[in-house]
Amino acid sequence: MIKFNNVTKIYENITALRNVSFSIEKGEFVYITGPSGAGKTTLLKLIYLAEKPDSGDISIAGWDFNALKEKAVPYLRRNIGVVFQDFKLLNNKTVYENIAIALRIRGFKDKEIKERVYDALKLVNLRHKSDNYPPTLSGGEQQRATIARAIVGEPTILIADEPTGNLDADNTAGIMKIFKEIHAKGTTVLFATHNRNLFRHTGMRVLRLDSGNLVADEIG
Repeated sequence: MIKFNNVTKIYENITALRNVSFSIEKGEFVYITGPSGAGKTTLLKLIYLAEKPDSGDISIAGWDFNALKEKAVPYLRRNIGVVFQDFKLLNNKTVYENIAIALRIRGFKDKEIKERVYDALKLVNLRHKSDNYPPTLSGGEQQRATIARAIVGEPTILIADEPTGNLDADNTAGIMKIFKEIHAKGTTVLFATHNRNLFRHTGMRVLRLDSGNLVADEIG
């Protein structure tokens, strides 16, 4: 499903990732951990094509990034949902509109958009907030709206970059429950976090980064 082969990414004089290799199978739930600056966000950005590697090979679902044409990028991205720590919600749009926008861009009909958006909101327990604007929501509610936006297109891969980093313990537990429900439906999940308590004793796979190096591939 996802393969990195000796991938290196350099920003000016800083090596964010150095000769990183791993593979993730379809339907896995994989945690990516390491201290701040370890390379977690860079690794995720390479997967959803926000960045390109300086060397090495990346492939996702059979798509070879080195041979990928620019016009094919939007089609590949449709298979990937992204949950950001800082939400990136549009404050001048309602929760419903924030989630629906990606479907409108893809040309879905209004009826199907409505069904998909409400299904996503139901999963994250936010149906009652569909007409609210993001600034009126709590941090936990904004993160749930972000998750709904990421999954509304039914991606095969869901990427999360520190999605619980700004949340309290109760909201963190709620968010983790949602991710496990999404994973149970067959979605491949990559979850970046510096919080060891989230993956300790879970039996899930953990990729541990340090200073751009993949230093461990283990079970939490």
